[in-house]
Amino acid sequence: MRFEISKVLDAIEGRVCTDPSLARAVVDLAEVIRWQDLDGGRPASLLRLGMVIDALSRQLEEDSVPVYAIVHRALLSDADLTSNERMVVRRWADDGLVEVLDNPGDRMLEVADLLGLPVLSRVRFDGLGGRYPWLGQAGRVLAPVPGAGGPVFIAHVGGGQSPTTAGRSPVAAKLLARQWRCPEPGCALFGSGGGGGAFADLARVDRAPAGQPPPSLRNGVPTCPRHGARLGDAGPRPRTEVLAVRIGGMVRRRFVLTESQPVLVGRAPEQSGGIMLGQWLNDEARRWVSRNHVRFELRVGEVIVTDTSTNGSGIRPRGSMAEPDRLPLAPQQSRVLGEGDVVELYPGVQIGRADELPSAAPFTPASVMAEAPTMAMRLPRV
Repeated sequence: MRFEISKVLDAIEGRVCTDPSLARAVVDLAEVIRWQDLDGGRPASLLRLGMVIDALSRQLEEDSVPVYAIVHRALLSDADLTSNERMVVRRWADDGLVEVLDNPGDRMLEVADLLGLPVLSRVRFDGLGGRYPWLGQAGRVLAPVPGAGGPVFIAHVGGGQSPTTAGRSPVAAKLLARQWRCPEPGCALFGSGGGGGAFADLARVDRAPAGQPPPSLRNGVPTCPRHGARLGDAGPRPRTEVLAVRIGGMVRRRFVLTESQPVLVGRAPEQSGGIMLGQWLNDEARRWVSRNHVRFELRVGEVIVTDTSTNGSGIRPRGSMAEPDRLPLAPQQSRVLGEGDVVELYPGVQIGRADELPSAAPFTPASVMAEAPTMAMRLPRV
């Protein structure tokens, strides 16, 4: 059982990040782990984060959905967690996958405000509507509660049961246009290594480029939320583009493309940071899709796709599924990905800009809890 739980925690690790381009909701981890009614188990359990992530994935009808987790500093030594769980949370903190703070509530709302993300919480945030008017909007604050097949969301503040996002605030646009450095040595969020937001898949083998979280603002000054130190401006942040992989109608994962690092996508790319599709392909698709099938590059704000396969690819202009509209992309041929264009590696295996590639699948996303022993997650009767 210990091995099974470790596998689940590894899977959950692939769903936490502080990358503004990838996170889909904000949570307070210290709150989530104590929602004992979700599984009827022990007072605190890190597995409950996986249950909430699964619920978010089902609601968004998308695989590989990451959350932006804020962690109370006391959780690193919380005796209600197992020693293995405490070690995992510390590793997440050291890797910049989560933010560790003394007051997570304030930061959780600040992140949601800057990035336009929904908040998953049972806290009502009474009295904060004047500071954060969006708290009253439908779908911006949702409470995970027990459901027949796992957690479901209910309207907690403002109505609605589906997570709703908004655009980044003007302040966030300015902050995220720059790179920031913390004066504290080894800062996981704003260190010289550019940490803060690595994202891994279930196997923890193909991490996407790290993206710094938004700085905290204290009296209008960009500040490290963990150390409380004023951040130094390290220059403009490289341009990025968020792309998504859709297989069988479902968005399986998103990834960030930067000007400094091309990304290979294929059945099992050899490049570090490549996007592996093999786990989602059927036998026929595996035979067609090459290990390194296409390469994406970002040049002067344009996405360039180059076929690196044996069998070739195709471009669906503006996502058209009509066969006469399909433009062949021969091996070693490159093309600018226009607005709405979708790269098709094989029928039903598509890549495009994330905001132009919605999910429309008739099946349920994969669960991060698939390896959890049943006695560790007793679902309550509803």
